[in-house]
Amino acid sequence: MRIVVVGDVLLDVDLAGHASRLSPDAPVPVVDVGSVHRRAGGAGLVAKMLAADGHHVTLVTVLSDDESASHLERALDGVTVIAGPSGAPTPVKTRVRADGHPVVRFDEGCEPPPVPAVTQPMLHALGQAKAIVVADYGRGLTAAPELRVILESLASKVPIVWDPHPAGAEPVRGVHAVTPNLTEARGFWARPGELRSSEPKGDERNEDPGYIAAALLRNWHSKAVLVTMGARGAVLVREDGRPALTIPAPATSVSDPCGAGDRLAASLVVHLLDGHNVDDSAVLAVREAAAFLGAGGVATLAGERQPVKLHGSGTDALALAGNVHAAGGTVVATGGCFDLLHAGHTRALAAARKLGDCLIVCLNSDDSVRRIKGEHRPIMSQEDRTEMLLALEYVDAVMVFDEDTPIVCLDKLRPDLWVKGGDYDVTELPETAIVESWGGRCTTVPYHPARSTSNLAEALLKVG
Repeated sequence: MRIVVVGDVLLDVDLAGHASRLSPDAPVPVVDVGSVHRRAGGAGLVAKMLAADGHHVTLVTVLSDDESASHLERALDGVTVIAGPSGAPTPVKTRVRADGHPVVRFDEGCEPPPVPAVTQPMLHALGQAKAIVVADYGRGLTAAPELRVILESLASKVPIVWDPHPAGAEPVRGVHAVTPNLTEARGFWARPGELRSSEPKGDERNEDPGYIAAALLRNWHSKAVLVTMGARGAVLVREDGRPALTIPAPATSVSDPCGAGDRLAASLVVHLLDGHNVDDSAVLAVREAAAFLGAGGVATLAGERQPVKLHGSGTDALALAGNVHAAGGTVVATGGCFDLLHAGHTRALAAARKLGDCLIVCLNSDDSVRRIKGEHRPIMSQEDRTEMLLALEYVDAVMVFDEDTPIVCLDKLRPDLWVKGGDYDVTELPETAIVESWGGRCTTVPYHPARSTSNLAEALLKVG
Protein backbone atom coordinates (compact mmCIF):
# COMPACT_ATOMS: atom_id res chain seq x y z
CA MET A 1 0.00 0.00 0.00
CA ARG A 2 1.27 3.44 -0.94
CA ILE A 3 2.18 5.92 1.81
CA VAL A 4 2.69 9.52 0.70
CA VAL A 5 4.93 11.85 2.69
CA VAL A 6 4.41 15.52 1.88
CA GLY A 7 6.49 18.37 3.21
CA ASP A 8 9.74 20.27 3.17
CA VAL A 9 13.07 18.52 2.64
CA LEU A 10 16.54 19.59 3.68
CA LEU A 11 20.02 18.12 3.52
CA ASP A 12 21.60 16.94 6.77
CA VAL A 13 25.39 16.64 6.82
CA ASP A 14 27.19 14.86 9.66
CA LEU A 15 30.91 15.52 10.08
CA ALA A 16 32.45 13.15 12.63
CA GLY A 17 36.02 12.95 13.83
CA HIS A 18 38.49 13.14 16.68
CA ALA A 19 39.57 16.19 18.72
CA SER A 20 42.81 16.15 20.68
CA ARG A 21 43.98 19.77 20.57
CA LEU A 22 42.80 23.39 20.64
CA SER A 23 43.10 25.79 17.76
CA PRO A 24 45.96 28.33 18.03
CA ASP A 25 43.57 30.99 16.73
CA ALA A 26 40.93 30.60 19.46
CA PRO A 27 40.15 28.29 22.43
CA VAL A 28 38.07 25.92 20.32
CA PRO A 29 38.70 22.25 19.54
CA VAL A 30 40.26 21.21 16.25
CA VAL A 31 38.24 18.32 14.80
CA ASP A 32 40.09 15.96 12.49
CA VAL A 33 37.17 14.86 10.33
CA GLY A 34 37.14 11.13 9.72
CA SER A 35 33.77 10.69 8.02
CA VAL A 36 31.16 12.71 6.16
CA HIS A 37 27.56 11.45 5.90
CA ARG A 38 24.90 13.22 3.88
CA ARG A 39 21.28 12.22 4.41
CA ALA A 40 17.82 13.47 3.65
CA GLY A 41 16.25 15.53 6.42
CA GLY A 42 12.77 16.83 7.11
CA ALA A 43 10.10 15.08 5.08
CA GLY A 44 12.90 13.21 3.31
CA LEU A 45 13.91 11.56 6.58
CA VAL A 46 10.34 10.38 7.20
CA ALA A 47 10.20 8.92 3.68
CA LYS A 48 13.53 7.12 4.10
CA MET A 49 12.40 5.63 7.42
CA LEU A 50 9.23 4.26 5.86
CA ALA A 51 11.12 2.93 2.84
CA ALA A 52 13.62 1.22 5.18
CA ASP A 53 10.65 -0.45 6.87
CA GLY A 54 9.67 -1.95 3.50
CA HIS A 55 6.78 0.36 2.62
CA HIS A 56 6.02 1.74 -0.86
CA VAL A 57 6.66 5.45 -0.31
CA THR A 58 6.14 8.52 -2.46
CA LEU A 59 7.63 11.83 -1.35
CA VAL A 60 5.78 14.97 -2.49
CA THR A 61 8.00 18.01 -2.06
CA VAL A 62 9.84 20.84 -3.79
CA LEU A 63 13.53 20.82 -4.75
CA SER A 64 16.09 23.36 -5.81
CA ASP A 65 18.53 22.87 -8.71
CA ASP A 66 21.76 23.41 -6.77
CA GLU A 67 24.53 20.97 -5.77
CA SER A 68 22.94 20.26 -2.39
CA ALA A 69 19.74 19.18 -4.17
CA SER A 70 21.84 16.68 -6.12
CA HIS A 71 23.11 15.24 -2.84
CA LEU A 72 19.52 15.10 -1.62
CA GLU A 73 18.34 13.18 -4.66
CA ARG A 74 21.08 10.59 -4.13
CA ALA A 75 20.19 10.34 -0.44
CA LEU A 76 16.56 9.67 -1.40
CA ASP A 77 17.42 6.54 -3.38
CA GLY A 78 14.65 3.97 -2.91
CA VAL A 79 11.93 6.62 -2.54
CA THR A 80 9.67 7.77 -5.39
CA VAL A 81 10.03 11.56 -5.46
CA ILE A 82 7.43 13.86 -7.06
CA ALA A 83 8.86 17.36 -6.79
CA GLY A 84 8.09 20.82 -8.02
CA PRO A 85 10.56 23.75 -8.08
CA SER A 86 11.31 25.27 -4.69
CA GLY A 87 12.40 28.69 -5.90
CA ALA A 88 14.96 28.83 -3.08
CA PRO A 89 18.35 27.30 -2.20
CA THR A 90 18.38 23.86 -0.60
CA PRO A 91 18.51 24.26 3.20
CA VAL A 92 21.57 22.47 4.64
CA LYS A 93 22.17 21.69 8.32
CA THR A 94 25.69 20.53 9.15
CA ARG A 95 26.51 18.93 12.49
CA VAL A 96 30.08 18.50 13.70
CA ARG A 97 30.85 15.79 16.27
CA ALA A 98 34.12 15.03 18.01
CA ASP A 99 34.48 11.61 19.60
CA GLY A 100 30.70 11.25 19.57
CA HIS A 101 30.00 14.63 21.22
CA PRO A 102 28.30 17.55 19.42
CA VAL A 103 30.62 20.51 18.82
CA VAL A 104 28.65 22.87 16.60
CA ARG A 105 25.87 23.03 14.02
CA PHE A 106 25.76 25.54 11.20
CA ASP A 107 22.83 26.16 8.86
CA GLU A 108 22.80 27.38 5.27
CA GLY A 109 19.87 28.55 3.18
CA CYS A 110 17.36 28.18 6.03
CA GLU A 111 15.70 31.58 5.69
CA PRO A 112 11.92 31.22 5.11
CA PRO A 113 11.27 31.17 1.34
CA PRO A 114 8.07 32.23 -0.46
CA VAL A 115 5.25 29.68 -0.58
CA PRO A 116 6.19 27.40 -3.50
CA ALA A 117 3.95 26.53 -6.41
CA VAL A 118 2.26 23.10 -6.37
CA THR A 119 2.24 21.09 -9.59
CA GLN A 120 -0.46 18.78 -10.89
CA PRO A 121 1.78 15.67 -10.54
CA MET A 122 2.21 16.53 -6.85
CA LEU A 123 -1.56 16.76 -6.36
CA HIS A 124 -2.13 13.57 -8.36
CA ALA A 125 0.34 11.66 -6.17
CA LEU A 126 -1.55 12.74 -3.06
CA GLY A 127 -4.78 11.50 -4.59
CA GLN A 128 -3.28 8.00 -4.91
CA ALA A 129 -2.32 7.77 -1.23
CA LYS A 130 -3.59 5.11 1.17
CA ALA A 131 -2.10 7.09 4.08
CA ILE A 132 -0.33 10.44 4.37
CA VAL A 133 2.30 11.97 6.63
CA VAL A 134 2.58 15.76 6.50
CA ALA A 135 6.10 16.65 7.64
CA ASP A 136 6.08 20.42 7.94
CA TYR A 137 9.49 22.02 8.40
CA GLY A 138 8.34 25.60 8.12
CA ARG A 139 9.39 26.30 4.52
CA GLY A 140 5.97 27.12 3.13
CA LEU A 141 4.81 24.04 1.26
CA THR A 142 1.98 23.23 3.68
CA ALA A 143 0.64 26.77 3.24
CA ALA A 144 0.02 26.27 -0.49
CA PRO A 145 -3.76 26.67 -0.99
CA GLU A 146 -4.14 23.86 -3.58
CA LEU A 147 -2.29 21.45 -1.32
CA ARG A 148 -4.44 22.32 1.68
CA VAL A 149 -7.66 21.83 -0.29
CA ILE A 150 -6.77 18.31 -1.38
CA LEU A 151 -5.43 17.34 2.05
CA GLU A 152 -8.66 18.46 3.74
CA SER A 153 -10.71 16.53 1.18
CA LEU A 154 -8.63 13.39 1.83
CA ALA A 155 -8.83 13.63 5.63
CA SER A 156 -12.15 11.79 5.70
CA LYS A 157 -10.87 9.02 3.40
CA VAL A 158 -7.33 8.05 4.46
CA PRO A 159 -5.28 8.32 7.67
CA ILE A 160 -3.33 11.60 7.81
CA VAL A 161 -0.71 12.32 10.47
CA TRP A 162 0.46 15.94 10.61
CA ASP A 163 3.81 16.76 12.22
CA PRO A 164 3.63 20.55 12.65
CA HIS A 165 6.34 23.20 12.79
CA PRO A 166 6.29 26.51 14.70
CA ALA A 167 6.96 28.40 11.46
CA GLY A 168 4.57 26.29 9.42
CA ALA A 169 0.89 26.37 8.59
CA GLU A 170 -1.80 25.02 10.88
CA PRO A 171 -3.06 21.49 10.16
CA VAL A 172 -6.10 21.23 7.93
CA ARG A 173 -9.36 20.12 9.50
CA GLY A 174 -10.11 16.47 10.12
CA VAL A 175 -6.64 14.91 10.11
CA HIS A 176 -6.32 11.74 12.20
CA ALA A 177 -3.55 13.00 14.48
CA VAL A 178 -1.31 16.05 14.97
CA THR A 179 2.01 15.34 16.70
CA PRO A 180 3.70 18.43 18.20
CA ASN A 181 6.32 18.07 20.89
CA LEU A 182 5.60 19.80 24.18
CA THR A 183 7.64 22.91 23.38
CA GLU A 184 5.85 23.28 20.06
CA ALA A 185 2.46 22.65 21.65
CA ARG A 186 3.04 25.38 24.24
CA GLY A 187 4.14 27.74 21.48
CA PHE A 188 1.04 27.07 19.37
CA TRP A 189 -1.19 27.45 22.40
CA ALA A 190 0.41 30.75 23.45
CA ARG A 191 -0.31 32.43 20.14
CA PRO A 192 -2.83 35.27 20.29
CA GLY A 193 -6.26 34.71 18.86
CA GLU A 194 -9.21 32.46 19.47
CA LEU A 195 -7.21 29.64 21.02
CA ARG A 196 -6.48 31.41 24.30
CA SER A 197 -9.02 34.20 24.23
CA SER A 198 -11.32 32.39 26.64
CA GLU A 199 -8.63 30.85 28.86
CA PRO A 200 -8.47 32.16 32.44
CA LYS A 201 -5.26 33.95 33.36
CA GLY A 202 -3.03 32.17 35.86
CA ASP A 203 -5.02 28.92 35.64
CA GLU A 204 -2.59 26.15 36.62
CA ARG A 205 -4.25 23.90 34.06
CA ASN A 206 -2.48 26.07 31.47
CA GLU A 207 0.73 24.14 32.20
CA ASP A 208 -0.89 20.71 31.91
CA PRO A 209 0.09 18.98 28.62
CA GLY A 210 -3.27 17.24 28.41
CA TYR A 211 -5.12 20.51 28.83
CA ILE A 212 -2.98 22.20 26.19
CA ALA A 213 -3.47 19.25 23.82
CA ALA A 214 -7.25 19.46 24.28
CA ALA A 215 -7.19 23.19 23.49
CA LEU A 216 -5.15 22.54 20.34
CA LEU A 217 -7.56 19.77 19.33
CA ARG A 218 -10.48 22.20 19.52
CA ASN A 219 -8.63 24.84 17.54
CA TRP A 220 -7.31 22.52 14.83
CA HIS A 221 -10.50 20.40 14.58
CA SER A 222 -8.39 17.25 14.28
CA LYS A 223 -9.43 13.78 15.41
CA ALA A 224 -6.54 13.51 17.88
CA VAL A 225 -3.52 15.42 19.18
CA LEU A 226 -0.49 13.52 20.45
CA VAL A 227 1.92 15.74 22.40
CA THR A 228 5.34 14.13 22.86
CA MET A 229 7.38 14.87 25.97
CA GLY A 230 10.72 13.13 25.43
CA ALA A 231 11.65 10.75 28.22
CA ARG A 232 8.26 11.48 29.87
CA GLY A 233 6.44 9.81 27.00
CA ALA A 234 3.39 11.45 25.42
CA VAL A 235 -0.17 12.61 26.05
CA LEU A 236 -3.00 11.76 23.67
CA VAL A 237 -6.37 13.54 23.45
CA ARG A 238 -9.17 12.49 21.08
CA GLU A 239 -12.19 14.20 19.62
CA ASP A 240 -14.62 11.94 21.52
CA GLY A 241 -13.82 13.76 24.76
CA ARG A 242 -12.36 10.83 26.69
CA PRO A 243 -9.82 11.78 29.38
CA ALA A 244 -6.30 12.37 28.12
CA LEU A 245 -4.25 9.17 27.79
CA THR A 246 -0.75 9.36 29.25
CA ILE A 247 1.66 7.08 27.40
CA PRO A 248 4.96 6.31 29.18
CA ALA A 249 8.14 6.00 27.14
CA PRO A 250 10.42 2.99 27.68
CA ALA A 251 13.63 3.87 29.52
CA THR A 252 16.19 4.55 26.80
CA SER A 253 19.74 5.81 26.68
CA VAL A 254 19.71 8.64 24.13
CA SER A 255 22.85 10.14 22.65
CA ASP A 256 21.11 12.09 19.87
CA PRO A 257 17.35 12.89 19.91
CA CYS A 258 17.39 13.97 16.25
CA GLY A 259 14.68 12.23 14.23
CA ALA A 260 12.51 11.10 17.14
CA GLY A 261 9.50 13.09 15.96
CA ASP A 262 9.92 11.83 12.42
CA ARG A 263 10.11 8.22 13.61
CA LEU A 264 6.98 8.70 15.73
CA ALA A 265 4.96 10.20 12.86
CA ALA A 266 6.09 7.46 10.48
CA SER A 267 5.21 4.68 12.93
CA LEU A 268 1.89 6.27 13.84
CA VAL A 269 0.64 6.43 10.25
CA VAL A 270 1.65 2.81 9.60
CA HIS A 271 -0.31 1.52 12.58
CA LEU A 272 -3.35 3.61 11.65
CA LEU A 273 -3.13 2.26 8.11
CA ASP A 274 -2.98 -1.27 9.51
CA GLY A 275 -6.34 -0.68 11.17
CA HIS A 276 -5.27 -0.08 14.77
CA ASN A 277 -7.22 2.51 16.72
CA VAL A 278 -5.48 5.76 17.62
CA ASP A 279 -4.82 4.70 21.24
CA ASP A 280 -2.97 1.52 20.28
CA SER A 281 -1.24 3.24 17.38
CA ALA A 282 0.05 6.00 19.65
CA VAL A 283 1.36 3.53 22.24
CA LEU A 284 3.21 1.57 19.55
CA ALA A 285 4.58 4.74 17.94
CA VAL A 286 5.97 6.06 21.24
CA ARG A 287 7.60 2.70 21.90
CA GLU A 288 9.12 2.55 18.43
CA ALA A 289 10.43 6.14 18.61
CA ALA A 290 12.17 5.27 21.89
CA ALA A 291 13.60 2.10 20.33
CA PHE A 292 14.85 4.12 17.35
CA LEU A 293 16.73 6.50 19.65
CA GLY A 294 18.05 3.65 21.78
CA ALA A 295 19.49 2.01 18.66
CA GLY A 296 21.43 5.15 17.75
CA GLY A 297 18.81 7.37 16.11
CA VAL A 298 19.61 8.92 12.75
CA ALA A 299 23.08 7.38 12.83
CA THR A 300 21.38 4.09 11.98
CA LEU A 301 20.34 5.59 8.65
CA ALA A 302 23.91 6.66 7.89
CA GLY A 303 25.42 3.20 8.16
CA GLU A 304 26.58 3.66 11.76
CA ARG A 305 24.16 1.31 13.49
CA GLN A 306 25.62 -0.26 16.60
CA PRO A 307 24.76 -3.81 17.66
CA VAL A 308 21.72 -3.93 19.93
CA LYS A 309 21.15 -6.66 22.53
CA LEU A 310 17.80 -6.51 24.29
CA HIS A 311 16.69 -9.38 26.48
CA GLY A 312 13.73 -10.42 28.57
CA SER A 313 10.12 -9.42 28.24
CA GLY A 314 7.80 -9.04 25.31
CA THR A 315 8.26 -5.26 25.47
CA ASP A 316 11.99 -5.75 24.86
CA ALA A 317 11.25 -8.02 21.93
CA LEU A 318 8.98 -5.38 20.38
CA ALA A 319 11.59 -2.69 21.00
CA LEU A 320 14.28 -4.82 19.39
CA ALA A 321 12.13 -5.46 16.33
CA GLY A 322 11.53 -1.71 16.07
CA ASN A 323 15.26 -0.98 16.39
CA VAL A 324 16.24 -3.39 13.66
CA HIS A 325 13.45 -2.34 11.30
CA ALA A 326 14.34 1.34 11.87
CA ALA A 327 17.92 0.55 10.87
CA GLY A 328 16.80 -1.24 7.71
CA GLY A 329 17.73 -4.66 9.09
CA THR A 330 16.03 -8.06 8.95
CA VAL A 331 14.03 -9.35 11.92
CA VAL A 332 13.99 -13.15 12.24
CA ALA A 333 11.57 -14.97 14.54
CA THR A 334 11.06 -18.59 15.47
CA GLY A 335 8.86 -20.33 17.99
CA GLY A 336 8.20 -23.36 20.10
CA CYS A 337 7.99 -24.80 23.60
CA PHE A 338 11.75 -25.35 24.14
CA ASP A 339 10.93 -27.43 27.20
CA LEU A 340 14.33 -29.10 27.55
CA LEU A 341 17.01 -27.50 25.42
CA HIS A 342 19.06 -29.94 23.36
CA ALA A 343 21.50 -29.90 20.44
CA GLY A 344 18.69 -29.89 17.87
CA HIS A 345 17.33 -26.68 19.37
CA THR A 346 20.69 -24.91 19.52
CA ARG A 347 21.66 -25.85 15.96
CA ALA A 348 18.31 -24.64 14.62
CA LEU A 349 18.53 -21.38 16.59
CA ALA A 350 22.08 -20.73 15.41
CA ALA A 351 21.04 -21.33 11.79
CA ALA A 352 18.02 -19.03 12.15
CA ARG A 353 20.14 -16.22 13.62
CA LYS A 354 22.40 -16.24 10.56
CA LEU A 355 19.44 -15.30 8.36
CA GLY A 356 19.06 -11.74 9.69
CA ASP A 357 20.10 -9.05 12.14
CA CYS A 358 18.30 -10.36 15.22
CA LEU A 359 16.51 -13.52 16.38
CA ILE A 360 13.37 -13.32 18.53
CA VAL A 361 11.97 -16.52 20.02
CA CYS A 362 8.19 -16.71 20.42
CA LEU A 363 7.83 -19.01 23.42
CA ASN A 364 4.69 -20.95 24.41
CA SER A 365 3.64 -20.09 27.95
CA ASP A 366 3.17 -22.81 30.57
CA ASP A 367 -0.60 -22.81 29.98
CA SER A 368 -0.11 -23.05 26.23
CA VAL A 369 2.32 -25.98 26.54
CA ARG A 370 -0.06 -27.75 28.92
CA ARG A 371 -2.91 -27.56 26.43
CA ILE A 372 -0.72 -28.81 23.59
CA LYS A 373 1.46 -31.42 25.34
CA GLY A 374 -0.68 -32.57 28.25
CA GLU A 375 -0.92 -32.05 32.01
CA HIS A 376 2.59 -33.29 32.74
CA ARG A 377 4.24 -30.67 30.61
CA PRO A 378 6.08 -28.39 30.61
CA ILE A 379 8.94 -29.89 32.57
CA MET A 380 10.52 -26.44 33.02
CA SER A 381 8.63 -23.24 33.80
CA GLN A 382 8.38 -20.45 31.24
CA GLU A 383 10.67 -18.32 33.41
CA ASP A 384 13.40 -20.98 33.35
CA ARG A 385 12.90 -21.65 29.65
CA THR A 386 13.17 -17.93 28.92
CA GLU A 387 16.35 -17.62 30.98
CA MET A 388 18.01 -20.56 29.23
CA LEU A 389 17.13 -19.27 25.77
CA LEU A 390 18.48 -15.82 26.55
CA ALA A 391 21.75 -17.38 27.71
CA LEU A 392 22.37 -18.48 24.11
CA GLU A 393 24.43 -15.97 22.13
CA TYR A 394 22.23 -16.30 19.06
CA VAL A 395 18.95 -15.43 20.84
CA ASP A 396 18.39 -11.68 21.11
CA ALA A 397 14.96 -11.60 22.80
CA VAL A 398 12.10 -13.84 23.92
CA MET A 399 8.39 -13.08 23.72
CA VAL A 400 6.05 -15.38 25.67
CA PHE A 401 2.53 -15.99 24.31
CA ASP A 402 -0.51 -17.70 25.85
CA GLU A 403 -2.36 -18.77 22.71
CA ASP A 404 -2.01 -22.17 21.01
CA THR A 405 -0.27 -20.56 18.02
CA PRO A 406 2.05 -17.53 17.86
CA ILE A 407 -0.16 -15.63 15.41
CA VAL A 408 -1.02 -12.78 17.83
CA CYS A 409 2.62 -12.56 18.85
CA LEU A 410 3.75 -12.40 15.22
CA ASP A 411 1.21 -9.70 14.39
CA LYS A 412 2.87 -7.51 17.03
CA LEU A 413 6.47 -8.30 16.02
CA ARG A 414 5.96 -8.37 12.22
CA PRO A 415 9.20 -10.23 11.49
CA ASP A 416 10.67 -10.37 8.02
CA LEU A 417 11.34 -14.11 8.39
CA TRP A 418 9.47 -16.81 10.31
CA VAL A 419 11.73 -19.84 10.71
CA LYS A 420 10.82 -23.44 11.57
CA GLY A 421 12.69 -26.74 11.48
CA GLY A 422 12.97 -28.74 8.28
CA ASP A 423 10.42 -31.27 9.53
CA TYR A 424 7.68 -28.67 8.92
CA ASP A 425 6.01 -27.83 5.61
CA VAL A 426 5.79 -24.01 5.57
CA THR A 427 2.83 -24.13 3.18
CA GLU A 428 0.78 -25.84 5.89
CA LEU A 429 1.78 -23.69 8.86
CA PRO A 430 -1.05 -21.60 10.38
CA GLU A 431 1.43 -18.70 10.66
CA THR A 432 2.29 -18.53 6.96
CA ALA A 433 -0.68 -16.46 5.82
CA ILE A 434 -0.26 -13.73 8.40
CA VAL A 435 3.51 -13.46 7.94
CA GLU A 436 3.07 -13.11 4.19
CA SER A 437 0.32 -10.50 4.69
CA TRP A 438 2.91 -7.82 5.56
CA GLY A 439 5.48 -9.01 3.03
CA GLY A 440 7.36 -11.42 5.29
CA ARG A 441 8.15 -14.99 4.37
CA CYS A 442 8.42 -18.38 6.04
CA THR A 443 11.42 -20.65 5.68
CA THR A 444 13.05 -23.67 7.30
CA VAL A 445 16.44 -24.59 8.71
CA PRO A 446 17.90 -28.13 8.76
CA TYR A 447 16.14 -30.65 10.99
CA HIS A 448 18.27 -32.93 13.16
CA PRO A 449 16.47 -36.26 13.75
CA ALA A 450 16.76 -38.33 16.93
CA ARG A 451 16.98 -35.16 19.00
CA SER A 452 13.76 -34.16 20.71
CA THR A 453 12.47 -33.09 24.10
CA SER A 454 10.25 -36.20 24.31
CA ASN A 455 13.20 -38.53 23.72
CA LEU A 456 15.25 -36.66 26.28
CA ALA A 457 12.45 -36.81 28.86
CA GLU A 458 12.10 -40.58 28.35
CA ALA A 459 15.83 -41.06 28.78
CA LEU A 460 15.76 -39.09 32.03
CA LEU A 461 12.96 -41.33 33.35
CA LYS A 462 15.10 -44.40 32.72
CA VAL A 463 18.00 -42.85 34.57
CA GLY A 464 15.73 -42.09 37.52
